[in-house]
Amino acid sequence: MTNTKNTKYRDLFLGLLFDAVGMLSFSVLGIGEFSDVIWAPLSFWLMTRMYKGAAGKAAGMASFVEELIPGTDFIPSFTIMWFYTYVISGSKLGDVLEKK
Repeated sequence: MTNTKNTKYRDLFLGLLFDAVGMLSFSVLGIGEFSDVIWAPLSFWLMTRMYKGAAGKAAGMASFVEELIPGTDFIPSFTIMWFYTYVISGSKLGDVLEKK
């Protein structure tokens, strides 16, 4: 149980950190969108390492696309995936979403 709890909070911390890195391009005028070209594949890779299986691959692809589309850097992809993994998947709502 402790190992799962540690992983849960580690993933939350890393997710918040990676979302903050993804949003940094808003603060650097001129090179912001260029940095997304580098960050997009890296965010895909990180997402698939943090979350295994089909859900991790789907979230990685969503993160990749989100980083490449200009103006969508504010979407917290890693935090959304953490919420899905640790809150929704363990609830009755998660059971309903998985069956669809």
